Amino acid sequence: MSPSSDIPAGADAAAPAQVPGPREETTVVLPAHLHARPAGQLAQAAGRFTSTLELVYGDRTVNPRGVLGLMSLGATSGTSVVVRAEGPDAAEAVTALAEVLHAAE
Repeated sequence: MSPSSDIPAGADAAAPAQVPGPREETTVVLPAHLHARPAGQLAQAAGRFTSTLELVYGDRTVNPRGVLGLMSLGATSGTSVVVRAEGPDAAEAVTALAEVLHAAE
């Protein structure tokens, strides 16, 4: 490979570049603690989407498809969580999960 090549050393010229799907993110202030009931509702809603999903609270990130992971965050009423999604249905996933969180009791 010549030094003037645009392909970095060690890169496979034949491999197509992976382009991630759309990425969406929103912040939600929790109206209630993230306990078993809302965690279950969130996990059920998350299971309907194919995008990669994350729920961020402080310095911790979990997959919202898992109830135990969600409950382990210890997210409490009045605090903020970030909902992130990347993939073909990212916008729909973020909207749906935010709605579940906003409706938590």
